[in-house]
Amino acid sequence: MRTLSILFMVIFCCPLLANASSAQSLKDKVDLVVVNKSESRLSVMRDGKVIKSYLIAMGDVPNGHKLREGDQRTPQGRYTLDYKKSDSAFYKSIHISYPNEEDKLRADALGIRAGGMIMIHGENPRSPLPPKEAQKYNWTNGCIAVTNQEMDELWQMIDAGTPIEIWP
Repeated sequence: MRTLSILFMVIFCCPLLANASSAQSLKDKVDLVVVNKSESRLSVMRDGKVIKSYLIAMGDVPNGHKLREGDQRTPQGRYTLDYKKSDSAFYKSIHISYPNEEDKLRADALGIRAGGMIMIHGENPRSPLPPKEAQKYNWTNGCIAVTNQEMDELWQMIDAGTPIEIWP
């Protein structure tokens, strides 16, 4: 009888505990967001460990660092997620502190405008594609897009002031 009780606990209770633990980890705040452009991935991290990873869409020209306004590129480097916008045109959004001082100096030296308003945001409400299908294409103007459901998760895990590293 004792063996059956233990077997019952292993089969039925352990998956429930694992799911509860996983759900709790998504509610806890993260201390770093990392975007790997070449892999089209955004990862949220806590204490040096990846908590969850998301497929992302970026600008039409994903390779290279953003240099100027309208170049359809996603910046590269270390920035801060400095504020949240709940009424974004693309569901919700979290602002990336681009351009930083280095970006501004580079743009000034080249005589161009660096651009700005780079965000992590949800889906394009005008897209005819289902959300998961749309994520297979780069469609933003340089922002980082996830599905609305994923944006809800990120919204809970990320506080203003969280650093973000965007890698090539």
